[in-house]
Amino acid sequence: MQSTAPPPPSPPSRLSLYLDLIRWSRPAGWLLLLWPTLSALWVAAGGFPGWHLLAVFTLGTVLMRSAGCCVNDVADRDFDRHVKRTARRPVTSGAVSVREALGLGAALALVSFGLVLTTNAPTIAWSLPALAVTIAYPFAKRFVSMPQAVLGVAFSMGIPMAFAAVDGRVPWLALWLVLGNLCWVLAYDTEYAMVDRDDDLKIGMKTSAITLGRHDVAAVMAFYAVFVAVWAWALAPFGLGAPLAVALAAVLAQVAWQWRLIRQRSREGCFRAFTQNHWMGFTLFAGIVAGFALR
Repeated sequence: MQSTAPPPPSPPSRLSLYLDLIRWSRPAGWLLLLWPTLSALWVAAGGFPGWHLLAVFTLGTVLMRSAGCCVNDVADRDFDRHVKRTARRPVTSGAVSVREALGLGAALALVSFGLVLTTNAPTIAWSLPALAVTIAYPFAKRFVSMPQAVLGVAFSMGIPMAFAAVDGRVPWLALWLVLGNLCWVLAYDTEYAMVDRDDDLKIGMKTSAITLGRHDVAAVMAFYAVFVAVWAWALAPFGLGAPLAVALAAVLAQVAWQWRLIRQRSREGCFRAFTQNHWMGFTLFAGIVAGFALR
């Protein structure tokens, strides 16, 4: 009796490849961008900002993060094939062409810009440097010893845009929140860089994990501490009371847990720490929302 081999698996559809390209199944990236943006929106509005701005900033965050992934994968395609975690990304593997990836990224950015056009002139003006930093970040890894700082700027641009959309101006408060958020990004993206440190050293990629060396864990904890301290100080005048205090305490508890995960510098621990950071952002956002609701 002759046996028949199972048919070979069918190649993935273009849609599934595009969804993989924009990390659709891994929402941690856009959640890390979303929570500080929405927190700033709530602070700027003194509470619920209205459905229009909520929709614009939520959808815009997801779209721009997705567009950034397209640019990043094109810029890093020759490096990613040498890194265990990224070798099978669609552009690196050749499943999606450079032209396709850039076209998808441009389309997503264009839709996001269309959303910004429904706000006001100051927000539109702030969206232009936000786009420029998003495009510049993937290339910073070749020249900047701590490119995570460039990512921190990119991931903080939603904060001044939120204030501009609500008030038509960007106060000093927004810049303090940007500083705190920049430190948060430095913390969690250094954890991310610690996962790939061995591979990055081989291919000559610059990262904060390499630059900080044996001081990496201490620096990550210091970045977290500055993040929490700056946001606590900046939000103190709003009188958000117990909800914010409880949220900040919960964030500090999560920071302690992060230390337990990364102190041995294992790939698994560092990656797990990175992927759990969006809960830190959500916790702070929830405290802000509850604080304004109960004030």
